[in-house]
Amino acid sequence: MNAEPAPIPRDDLIVCPHCDAVYALSKPASGQRAVCQRCHTVLIMPRRKAGLQIIALSVAIVILITAATVFPFLSIAVAGARNSVSVLDAALAFSDGPMIVLSLATAALIIFVPLARVLLSLYVLVPIVRDRPPARHAARAFRLAEGLRPWSMAEIFAIGCAVALIKVSDLADVTFGPAFWMFVMLVVLLVIQDNYLCKWSVWNALNKPRKS
Repeated sequence: MNAEPAPIPRDDLIVCPHCDAVYALSKPASGQRAVCQRCHTVLIMPRRKAGLQIIALSVAIVILITAATVFPFLSIAVAGARNSVSVLDAALAFSDGPMIVLSLATAALIIFVPLARVLLSLYVLVPIVRDRPPARHAARAFRLAEGLRPWSMAEIFAIGCAVALIKVSDLADVTFGPAFWMFVMLVVLLVIQDNYLCKWSVWNALNKPRKS
């Protein structure tokens, strides 16, 4: 029995990652977008110097994540007693006993997963922006970074903190620490970075690398 030939990649087609609609590939001009007509997912969104902008945002995000885990996130004062906690302290608040698994999962979702995604993005994008061949296993690293996207929940943590602090403010004196404002900036930068990233452009650069 003859083996079936391997499918030949089609560079003239693009498939929507959400609804699997297939379109003839037509790269839009810089600043324009190619959008799926069925589910309105953005397929291609090229921007001039987007790689440098994403790298700058990624470096800023790494600095903010590192600082936000060290500096006080908020201080609570009740009846003359005051206590300050950091983001890491809050995530590991129930680290004793069987709840340690939940604490570690919380810390991973709000700190380590966003940090891992940013570091993987830097690993993939820096050689591309410098017009060098892709780093070793860059495609696998970028696929992992995109796979971690649903598990990066820094913005969920920020919304949950805002709701909780509204309720606690009636019972105690709550003061926002420097890490709180760093975390707000972090969430904003994460959203901007995701909006600037054109996944098709990255995959195209990885599949057709420049020769050194």
